[in-house]
Amino acid sequence: MFQTFDATTSPDQGPPRLTALREQMQAAGLDGFLVPRADVHQGEYVADADARLAWLTGFTGSAGFAAVLADVAGVFIDGRYRLQVRDQVAEDFTPVHWPEVQLADWLKEQMPEGGNVGFDPWLHTVDEIANLTKTLDGSGITLTTIDNLVDAIWSDRPAPPDAKFTAYPVEFAGESHAEKRKRVASGTHVITLPDSIAWLLNIRGTDVERNPVPHAFAVLHSDGKVDLFARPGKAQGLRDHLGPDVTLHPQSHFLDHLATLPDPVLIDRKVCPQIVATTLGDKAKHGTDPCLLPKAHKNATEIAGARAAHLRDGAAMVRFLAWLDAEAPKNGLTEIDVVRQLETFRRETNQLLDVSFETICGAGGHGAIVHYRVTDETNAPVKSGELLLVDSGGQYIDGTTDITRTVIVGTPTADHRTCYTAVLQGMIAISRTRFPKGVAGNHLDALARAALWAQGMDYDHGTGHGVGAYLSVHEGPHGLSRRAVTPFEEGVIVSNEPGYYREGAFGIRIENLIVVTKAPPGPDDRDLLAFDTLTYVPLDRRLIDTAVLSPAERAWIDQYHATTLDQIGPLVDGDALDWLKAATAPL
Repeated sequence: MFQTFDATTSPDQGPPRLTALREQMQAAGLDGFLVPRADVHQGEYVADADARLAWLTGFTGSAGFAAVLADVAGVFIDGRYRLQVRDQVAEDFTPVHWPEVQLADWLKEQMPEGGNVGFDPWLHTVDEIANLTKTLDGSGITLTTIDNLVDAIWSDRPAPPDAKFTAYPVEFAGESHAEKRKRVASGTHVITLPDSIAWLLNIRGTDVERNPVPHAFAVLHSDGKVDLFARPGKAQGLRDHLGPDVTLHPQSHFLDHLATLPDPVLIDRKVCPQIVATTLGDKAKHGTDPCLLPKAHKNATEIAGARAAHLRDGAAMVRFLAWLDAEAPKNGLTEIDVVRQLETFRRETNQLLDVSFETICGAGGHGAIVHYRVTDETNAPVKSGELLLVDSGGQYIDGTTDITRTVIVGTPTADHRTCYTAVLQGMIAISRTRFPKGVAGNHLDALARAALWAQGMDYDHGTGHGVGAYLSVHEGPHGLSRRAVTPFEEGVIVSNEPGYYREGAFGIRIENLIVVTKAPPGPDDRDLLAFDTLTYVPLDRRLIDTAVLSPAERAWIDQYHATTLDQIGPLVDGDALDWLKAATAPL
């Protein structure tokens, strides 16, 4: 299997490691040290060798950081991880609700007399350090760059990943890397994000589990030529693919090469490591990563690939849900059984290259842990009368999928149906909306929450995130959330996943992937956009309270199910087809 069920951290490991880190701080004359989740490339996902936050604290979430002081160690986590962090860290660590509590404010409270806080300049962005420095001004707290103190005590640190990069065929990319380089070139840009480099050069890697990205740095010049910096051997075999306009360098030469670049050099301060700006000095000028928007705006080939991947994945999901409906009521399944069987159905497509993230399979109260990962220690039975939340996805050569379905085992309660229907109404609201060009995700996010808000409920995560084309399952800069300010354009793929979570009882999330398309104009010929659904897998009709649905919502569900039967029906047979026909019957 791609997914394993070993517990990768344990709370009891944290305290002695925290003690060792504080000894390093004292020796270096520091009163504090920052330990982020990020690696040197500033991508969301990190290799085992870069999982410093998890190694130190035990917290394995995909976002957060620690601020270690002499007498307190804060672990800053957002709304997705409020429950998870309690189980993963020892009492020596103090969870801090972030971004409600900002690091600068916390430091001022904890260090009223001031002090010296160290940080590794590879692991913090330019904007992060600039904003922190500004907000600490006058507090007596200073920031000092230093070699990473966690690395100094991590004696059994894993080796960096060493697998070679591979070429991504133009038949799936839809555009050669030579065309991409010339299209986006404008000045001299430093590019540090792995998925940007993957997209730009039509290459993929296995440096991060579940996300096929290469660990490298790049400099894109105004003439479209690229200097690519990677560890020795990583790009071996790509010489013909990259061609004469891409020059390979050892990654260890990256900083020295930056010092030779002519003024100006554009860096994206939101994602570029501080050490890059320090090395460039006055030559560094602010510019956006030139790959972000072109990568997010999928071309026709990438969208066609996404549709094909979702139909293939949808058929596997239908087979899985039919199996689950038959087996779960027997009360013999556990969460791990469910995860294994789902991966088996995806593997039987003979096209699965990896899962796109560790499957979230939460039975009962585990469903309320937004990013729950089942282990041998936490594995729970799937019980009748409980909700089961399954959030999963696959990596295929033509596309990346991400889908969540919440189902009932046995008979739902009225409370289950009320909450599920409110979540479903939010998902439908996003799916049905039309909006003018120029609108961003922060304008639309409330549509997904309105039905929940009306009943005094909400959820503490964004409604949706961008998704790559056989790339990262979380992709910027677009999204559906209060913080998503980049206007939508045709071809952008995002998730649509409202939810509701009740601690200790259940979690509900329903997720489809959708793609932005051009909509028919309104009466004043205003340019309008809409969302087209990519994911076709039945909803659990047993959990839908039809009495509270509007006629338009009922019509949307019936049409969605009719299309699901039409699209997925030819791809399944036997018991799965029989189940699909029943699951997609009109309300």
